[in-house]
Amino acid sequence: MIFCYAMGIEVLFCMCVNTGQYVTISYIFPNADKYEGQCCKSTSGALVRGGTGKHTSASGVIYSGEWYDDKMNGTGTLQLPSGAHYEGDFKDGMFHGTGKYTFPNGSFYTGHFNQNRLEGQGSFTDSSGLVWIGEFHGKAALGLRLKHGF
Repeated sequence: MIFCYAMGIEVLFCMCVNTGQYVTISYIFPNADKYEGQCCKSTSGALVRGGTGKHTSASGVIYSGEWYDDKMNGTGTLQLPSGAHYEGDFKDGMFHGTGKYTFPNGSFYTGHFNQNRLEGQGSFTDSSGLVWIGEFHGKAALGLRLKHGF
């Protein structure tokens, strides 16, 4: 294990990946959030989250997955203190692409997301296990139909 210090951050191990320098760190932010994972230098020289890592907020929100340019980008899992959680694609810190959002009551939506909104073909399984399929547009889901024979 290699220890070095950069900008007051304890680096647990260093490695070179492709053309970028990635370091694996454990860092506690001034607001008590914690990040464990890979970082790299941005074009401005600042150390930013990149690669894979886990961010735990002081309020109990946990994101584990891929990072790019200090934002949730790629595939990951976001857990909320309410018990809700999302697993799927992220872009610029938002649900974007294909994923599954589970509500605190156990019901869940599986399908497409666009900037944190349900968008496109998907299915909603309610807390009693009934599956509704159709086209979703934010909070609207016109033309939903009950899936039979599941």
